[in-house]
Amino acid sequence: MTATPHSPAPHSPAREKETILVVDDEASIRRILETRLSMIGYRVVTACDGQEALEAFHDHHPDLVVLDVMMPKLDGYGVCQELRKESDVPIVMLTALGDVADRITGLELGADDYVVKPFSPKELEARIRCVLRRVEKEQVAGIPNSGVISVGDLRIDTNKRQVYRGDERIRLTGMEFSLLELLVSRSGEPFSRGEILKEVWGYTPERHVDTRVVDVHISRLRSKLEDDPANPELILTARGTGYLFQRIVDAVAPEGA
Repeated sequence: MTATPHSPAPHSPAREKETILVVDDEASIRRILETRLSMIGYRVVTACDGQEALEAFHDHHPDLVVLDVMMPKLDGYGVCQELRKESDVPIVMLTALGDVADRITGLELGADDYVVKPFSPKELEARIRCVLRRVEKEQVAGIPNSGVISVGDLRIDTNKRQVYRGDERIRLTGMEFSLLELLVSRSGEPFSRGEILKEVWGYTPERHVDTRVVDVHISRLRSKLEDDPANPELILTARGTGYLFQRIVDAVAPEGA
């Protein structure tokens, strides 16, 4: 396992503290990603198998994990499961698997996005930038028009980017909250899957399968927020279009109210 920090590229001060953990059993891929990501200003740590990945995660506390699926000792699915037990760190999975169902498995376990091998490094870099922009947004206080949205016993705090049922906090990943926030921002109005992918993930779908990222995240949100996920009352399906959040009427309270 290597853990050599790299100096940030010129004119990229915002990325000085952003660390990316690259996990792949192919040395050539580790070298390519370590070189390219360090050149654009990230600090890069690498691991060659699942066990090393967990050790590196605890040692270096990365801001994002690039995680291969097929690895010795512990595969990417197992690593993803372990990380989600303790952290909401953004995870982008790399997969060479041809079966769409296998690709979706990583998303169902908590990954934020996936890129299929063989992949363009530029595409992966763009995905990383989009996910990290979402993380940066979470850290910005005083978002205009923010407050606490109450829907039944559910409270959505858009300033702190947290969700509660009663006094119990419901853990959402950054991308899950961004998706929820988007739907709530125009409650009662449907969003197409393509619109959601562009607004939350930052790219336009090129293939129909790309929109499955949205479907899986919607399913994950429903499993966490709905009393009966099979018969949702909050996040509804707009037949032939996409998804919408039930219309909210007079449900927003100013922070501290």
